[in-house]
Amino acid sequence: MKIKDGFIIRKVGGENIVVPVGEAGKEFHGMVKLNESGAFLWRFFCAEHTEEEAVRALLEEYDVDEETAKNDVASFVKVLNDSHFTEQK
Repeated sequence: MKIKDGFIIRKVGGENIVVPVGEAGKEFHGMVKLNESGAFLWRFFCAEHTEEEAVRALLEEYDVDEETAKNDVASFVKVLNDSHFTEQK
């Protein structure tokens, strides 16, 4: 899966904020605030990756157990898909 083009993530006032740019701004009005692991996963999924790859990346980046990483990635991916942030194949 991959996050659609048209969104950028920036650190603003210590917060990780995602905003739409260009055409994406016509469909999505607002911004998304992410915690550090959410921002890590957002950046990770800006390129095509599987959920399994994301779990491995999260395990390498953060001091979490595999079950927690799997649950966090699954929850994050569900939100991305439900909010139509991902490219549909």
